[in-house]
Amino acid sequence: MHCDARVRTSVTIDPDVAERLKDLARRRRASFKETLNEVLRRGLTAQERALEAPPFKVEPHAGGFRPGVDTGKLNQLLDELEVGDFIREAGSGS
Repeated sequence: MHCDARVRTSVTIDPDVAERLKDLARRRRASFKETLNEVLRRGLTAQERALEAPPFKVEPHAGGFRPGVDTGKLNQLLDELEVGDFIREAGSGS
């Protein structure tokens, strides 16, 4: 089959999709058929590109605390923050 050969087929399109296609065709001043073919081409091309795209790679980095942070005092800091929250909530009458 040649690239310019036309194939006639019946397709059932959901009403919401048909409305969107008709609206797009009106705005572009194109036929429904031209609009449908263009949308299908773009969708298929996007799908092919997505399949060809290299996988996203995450490079891990060493975590940890900045120099000078005393990890032994983290629980103390958490306690102070919780006490502060408790005092604010008790003072607001919640």
